[in-house]
Amino acid sequence: MDFLNKIFSSLFSKKTQSVLGIDIGSSAIKIVQIRKKRGRAVLETYGELALGPYAGIEVGRSTGLPKEKIIEAVRDILREAKTTTVACGVALPLSSSLITFITIPHVPDKQLAEVISLEARKYIPVPMNEVMFDYSIIPREEAFATDDQDVGKPVPVNEKQPLDVLVVAIHNEYINNYQTISAGVGLQPSFYEIELFCSIRAVVEQGIQAVMIIDMGAQATKLYILERGLLRASHIINRGSQDITLAISKSLSLTVTEAENMKRSFGLKGGPEYKELTEIITVNLDYIFYEANAALFNYQKKYMKNISKVILTGGGVLLKGFTDLAKVSFQTEVVYANPFAKLETPAFFNEQLTQAGPEFAVAIGCALRRLSEID
Repeated sequence: MDFLNKIFSSLFSKKTQSVLGIDIGSSAIKIVQIRKKRGRAVLETYGELALGPYAGIEVGRSTGLPKEKIIEAVRDILREAKTTTVACGVALPLSSSLITFITIPHVPDKQLAEVISLEARKYIPVPMNEVMFDYSIIPREEAFATDDQDVGKPVPVNEKQPLDVLVVAIHNEYINNYQTISAGVGLQPSFYEIELFCSIRAVVEQGIQAVMIIDMGAQATKLYILERGLLRASHIINRGSQDITLAISKSLSLTVTEAENMKRSFGLKGGPEYKELTEIITVNLDYIFYEANAALFNYQKKYMKNISKVILTGGGVLLKGFTDLAKVSFQTEVVYANPFAKLETPAFFNEQLTQAGPEFAVAIGCALRRLSEID
């Protein structure tokens, strides 16, 4: 999951005890500051700031803020959270990238980069000099040991079979924008990493079974399917929690703020007197789950495997009753992500952090990678 190190590393290499993970989403900014203590990651501070007010719209709405406004918002959240370091990693939105899987003939290592680059050009809709490009070879099923003591460990494969390759490309413009934002705030990021790799690091434990992550934000819902910790599929559904709020507002003749408050207060648990609210939310979630099941079916058809569970991240999944509907739709175990469990935190704070966990998966995963860079 860290194969983008080389491309997206910056010139900053100063070692520090505390580090930040920064997630600039479409509707909010999340930050987490951690440090290393006796080999463990310790939570120092965290915070979230809605971006709607900076665009003159309601909290929870997706925004398209100019860089100047984002810089202002990042400064505000760093100040409010009382952060004490500028060493950080910054997450990039999945929408800023192109992620695809290709298969190439087996070639000598010295020819690998050239062959992958030539094949990837078929999928990248802009000139290669306009993007930052990287790849990772995906081990095949038979490349893993099956002995009980070595299960999941890669083993040599002698046959010269075709190679499966994960290809990632990000337009230079996105990188430049985030570099401008970081410089404007005075931050020193050592990398820019696509948010899905941050989420994977924060919420997926080592194991051989396939899992699906559902990350529901304000603007869109992202799906990631992983097997043995390796990304096998990703998909974006252009509908998120904001769409539910707007549907409630329109159908019930409420302001967007009133609709958002009603959604958060009752969700799918409002009872008979909120039957219409339940129906509106259910229709929107049914669409998202239908699309997710289609992506899941494609994975199952290609690899002849089922997923073992669904992991929920993003603020949208905190809707009351979300897990109940998801379990019916996917017919498998459904759990909330708990990325704070990877950090040492005050015991009296555990319940609050567990509830907030799905919203902070990206920021925590980003911070954990930054902390791993410290000797």
